[in-house]
Amino acid sequence: MKHSRNLFSRLAIPGFALGLLFASCSRDSQPVATSRPIFGIVIHGGAGAISQKNLKPEREAAFRAKLAEAVTTGHRILQNGGTSLDAVEAAIRILEDSPLFNAGKGAVFTSEGTNELDACMMDGKTLKAGSIAGVKHIKNPISLARLVMEKSRHVMMVAEGAEKFALTQGIELIDQKYFFTQERWDSFQKARERESQQEKQPKPSSGLFLDTIEPDRKYGTVGAVALDKAGNLVAATSTGGTPYKRFGRVGDCPIVGAGTYANNATCAVSATGTGEYFIRLNVAHDISALMEYRGVRLEQAANTVIKEKLTKLGGDGGVVAIDKQGNIATPFNTSGMWRAHALGPDGKAVTAVFQP
Repeated sequence: MKHSRNLFSRLAIPGFALGLLFASCSRDSQPVATSRPIFGIVIHGGAGAISQKNLKPEREAAFRAKLAEAVTTGHRILQNGGTSLDAVEAAIRILEDSPLFNAGKGAVFTSEGTNELDACMMDGKTLKAGSIAGVKHIKNPISLARLVMEKSRHVMMVAEGAEKFALTQGIELIDQKYFFTQERWDSFQKARERESQQEKQPKPSSGLFLDTIEPDRKYGTVGAVALDKAGNLVAATSTGGTPYKRFGRVGDCPIVGAGTYANNATCAVSATGTGEYFIRLNVAHDISALMEYRGVRLEQAANTVIKEKLTKLGGDGGVVAIDKQGNIATPFNTSGMWRAHALGPDGKAVTAVFQP
């Protein structure tokens, strides 16, 4: 009897262990719930005094269609495992090639009747950045900005120097005629006429001649921010600058921290609006700083900077932003901002213009 009990004990222990093994195998064999990859892209096509009343349906449809095309192209790259660098570049190139926006093909004219282009790209993983300003013969400025970031020791290049660098990278310089659009040329003629009338007044206009811009301003700067499946954030912005600008004026777009900023620890931001104010407030970096130093969430940080700080200072415009969790924010203090986003596996392109 004693022998049988010992035998039972010796057999029971392995049997219990075997039971645990089978139970463990059974649990492990069940499908494991995993979170879907977090990724997405948000773009803008400029903010400004966009009148809902005066916006013709066919024009709105054209803008929305181009934004949808751009954001879908960027999202497809992310969906296929591509980088956020490739996604934002591809999206912005589509907008640069469209005459609808103040970037690339649709760039506004300076007071001298030329087109001067600025662009910037920043990698949130490495904090590397590349920017160009005042170039006149680059079809896709955003691609040159990326080359400055990846193929040079510098962050910013300007005017002829940037174009010389472009030649070393195999980028062909194009004639200024490429940037001509009748709509932008007509706006230039109106601005020149207004300035001519102002000069006839007893008290000539002062400042940087910004009062020659059409009262119904529309900032067509384009930008994109993206988060890829690897968790890397990128921000990029491209613009033709302020209409009828003088003296080689450069706005916030190519200035890291002002109009463009990305940091994997926080967010990626691209801005559009009155560049001088965005420079003074260091808008893009300020949003990131609120998140990093105060633990503020993206939407609150972006709203604080745009709807409070920027508005209080007298500037207008907006930003698109995405954080490391895939949350987005698109605040603006103007009547409208062209924007679109495509998030997550379904990648549905959502476009918008006016305040939600």
